[in-house]
Amino acid sequence: MSDKAKRWRAVCAYDGSELHGWQSQPGGNTVQDFIEARLGEIFSQPVRIHGSGRTDAGVHAKAQVFHFDGVWKHPPEHLGRALKCGIPASIQIVRVDRAKPDFHARFSATGKRYVYRIYHGDAPPWESRYCWSMGRRRLDIEAMNDAARRLLGKHDFTAFGANRGDGSTDNPVKDMRRLEISKRGSHLTLTTEASGYLYKMVRSLTGSLVEVGLGKLSPDELEAIFKSRQRPYRIQTAPANGLWLEKVFYDAR
Repeated sequence: MSDKAKRWRAVCAYDGSELHGWQSQPGGNTVQDFIEARLGEIFSQPVRIHGSGRTDAGVHAKAQVFHFDGVWKHPPEHLGRALKCGIPASIQIVRVDRAKPDFHARFSATGKRYVYRIYHGDAPPWESRYCWSMGRRRLDIEAMNDAARRLLGKHDFTAFGANRGDGSTDNPVKDMRRLEISKRGSHLTLTTEASGYLYKMVRSLTGSLVEVGLGKLSPDELEAIFKSRQRPYRIQTAPANGLWLEKVFYDAR
């Protein structure tokens, strides 16, 4: 087989409760740091991975996608097995496959789906790490969905973005394809699909819709904030622990 490096596409899941997010940091303890360290052992040289996007500390993922390049002369499934060993139990490698040379986990993506989990009441201890517990507060789901429908379509979402503090910028215009809240028993789920998201956009959307559900904001007021294209002080950011990256979309090729 050729000694030329091939591109690999991988999917991982993780419990972000004790992790410091996706992106590598000097202190380590990030998903990227653990996976790159293991790949470095496998390939006997540094390997850089590129994710579909960054998740903050405390955020979870069911299907985060990343790619990397490396020379591997064995069956692809053996690479997946090797990568699964030597990483924390909070990170799971779902699969590893060969990818086309021009595949890029971030720039080839056409959209993402996030879910945010809310518990109507006091969440039991085995769920509290993975949802936002409302306690005695009650939410008006109908009002929340009314407000959510007004945010669908291609718009400037500056009002729901946050400053990363690192000088980076992102196009604020996103195509919001799905934004809805469903309820099953004590469990509320906010589901959103869009072409992309600004920093902390999903958590800001969730926090704002919860404010609507609590009667602190009306759907009309939230729509006015949205159309202002400015982030006001009253925009609440939902806790990180309720957020899950559920799927990254790519064109079938």
